[in-house]
Amino acid sequence: MTTVPAAVVDAVDGSVAALESDRDVRVVLAAARGSHGWAAAGPESDYDVGLVFVQSDLRRYAHVTEPPTTIVASERLEDGDCAGIDLEFQGWDVRTFASLLVDSNDGAIDLLRSPIRYRSAYDPADLAAYVERTYDPMDLYHAWRGIATSNYRKYVSHHLVRTDDETFPIVETTDDGYVVETDDGTATVSAENDRYTETQTRATVKRNLTICRASMYARYLRATGERCDHDLPALEFDRFLTEQAPTAFEDDRIDRARALLERKRRGEGGVTVGDVVGRSFAHPPREIDPAVHARDGPDADRIDRFVDEMIAATRAGDSDAVL
Repeated sequence: MTTVPAAVVDAVDGSVAALESDRDVRVVLAAARGSHGWAAAGPESDYDVGLVFVQSDLRRYAHVTEPPTTIVASERLEDGDCAGIDLEFQGWDVRTFASLLVDSNDGAIDLLRSPIRYRSAYDPADLAAYVERTYDPMDLYHAWRGIATSNYRKYVSHHLVRTDDETFPIVETTDDGYVVETDDGTATVSAENDRYTETQTRATVKRNLTICRASMYARYLRATGERCDHDLPALEFDRFLTEQAPTAFEDDRIDRARALLERKRRGEGGVTVGDVVGRSFAHPPREIDPAVHARDGPDADRIDRFVDEMIAATRAGDSDAVL
């Protein structure tokens, strides 16, 4: 399991307190996101922190001008043992967070499951258990599939970029131009067409690992769903590879994933390695049978009751709170 130095925990806590004061909010939960959350951090990894917050003055929720629903902030630590460490914060207002859970959003679910909690005014164990029982596998499948395909297209596949920023993977380079992939199949783009620019890929260990993990999670969820249990992949990738992946993947695929993970942990995330995942594997099937994989997802009324508990937790012992 990923561990975080005590000095970093203290620094994050101090930064969270500063954000609370600056944004006039109260943080319900602060937990590790990204590579620290899924046990893939290397020496060069930033500390990504996910937040769930409540407005300090609850009357703001009834105002015509709605309060901010997100917090995005960054900080580079300069002092002591933490000098040179980058903190990246992404926060959701409790209403937004609740809506994402109802929609079975992968980022919101992962925040609940994070093994590293920097701040917890509210114990999310019951909420996490409820969401893990009731999430909609269809939504999670498409989320992970989207992460795999978009990262493959952006970072690994050789591609053209059109002037409107649309990208087209290059299937073949010819004397006259390029054969590119489109939503309808393939098309030929002339080398003289100045609306398109050939770009360089960034097929690093980190990007390949992101694609590999997302594709394996999507494919595993689909495979277990077809066996009638829809087993949720473990958040920590090494645990998934050891305990769950062998039921759905060949040893070679698992070994390639583990090699990427170990290189990322050693600090080789930025090393260019080419296409390790493979184009076919990076594109899980677009179609998935709703009759097998769709569920209603978390109940909005039940999630609202959890929201009430989160708000109450930020008010515990505060007789001066504006309710």
